[in-house]
Amino acid sequence: MASRVRSDDRSVPKLRVDGGTVAPVPQPLRTAADGALVADWGQIPARVYVAGLSGDGQRTMTACLSAIASWLSAGGADIDTLPWASLRFTHTTAVRAALALAVSESRYAPATANKHLAALRGALKAAWRLGLMSTEDYMRAVDLRPIPGSRLPAGRDVDQGELVALLEACAAHGGPAGIRDAAVISLAYLSGARRAELAALHVSDVELDPPALRVLGKGNKQRLVPLSPTAAPFLSAWIEVRGAAPGPLFCAIDRAGNLRAGRALTGEAIRQLLQRRAAVAGLASVTPHDLRRSYAGDLLDAGADLPAVQQLLGHASPATTSRYDRRGDRARRAAAERLHLDLRPFRTP
Repeated sequence: MASRVRSDDRSVPKLRVDGGTVAPVPQPLRTAADGALVADWGQIPARVYVAGLSGDGQRTMTACLSAIASWLSAGGADIDTLPWASLRFTHTTAVRAALALAVSESRYAPATANKHLAALRGALKAAWRLGLMSTEDYMRAVDLRPIPGSRLPAGRDVDQGELVALLEACAAHGGPAGIRDAAVISLAYLSGARRAELAALHVSDVELDPPALRVLGKGNKQRLVPLSPTAAPFLSAWIEVRGAAPGPLFCAIDRAGNLRAGRALTGEAIRQLLQRRAAVAGLASVTPHDLRRSYAGDLLDAGADLPAVQQLLGHASPATTSRYDRRGDRARRAAAERLHLDLRPFRTP
């Protein structure tokens, strides 16, 4: 059992706001001997909050809360040891100020900063629900304005020539891995699914006639995504190799070319295989999000209406989908090119 630490012990890490010490961090919840966790995770608000999220959400918000815990304690506490229920408006305002500064210095995008604030609110809400924080303290602590601003969508568009080159790189490799990777790449583009959504697909989520996917997206929301008929050959070829037995659609393959049917590819593995295929094809970096972005832009270019594309992508807001609409970019380019400068003074006689 962990020994008691006096409140005046100088070794106890402190929460800091604007460089000033404002509150002691209670005794760390680990034993001095072996670092084993001695507190029940069910009483750690940050862990309770994270446990209610999906896989990717858990990783993202755990990283955000770990960063916040380190900032507030000057590195003296982590997600498990920071006293979340002791945070007050002074602390949370300091976190927001630090995030706003990071945005102004282009170290964080506004969306990233606001994701940290959302994680902080989530941890404090869990503290309130656990009865560790009064309603008044909770409401004051989470009363934080979002950090304003926006950035252009991350990544780049992938053209048809590059898509062909990626698939040719898979075909040149041959074997089960080449067939699997071609199916992953074709679905990443033809469904617009996020890499975590692709990794979570099971064989039972695939329909071949007509081709479609049942995709489980953010917020545990399932959507049916119709596919182009051109997806069917890639899917059929992979399922023939993999077999139709229940389980993850995209599984790992060992160095000897043996399928690990029960071991699903992770989202990170999908990112890495796409990077490898891009390198072999001699292309600039291509990410799963680049293919998702290209899917949305190409659909809108082809005349699909925005609400339909929003539903296909699983976006909660049409404003998110509209960021991938390239038609406005072309209109702005055409407008800009209407203006001309007289270059005669700079021409060589």
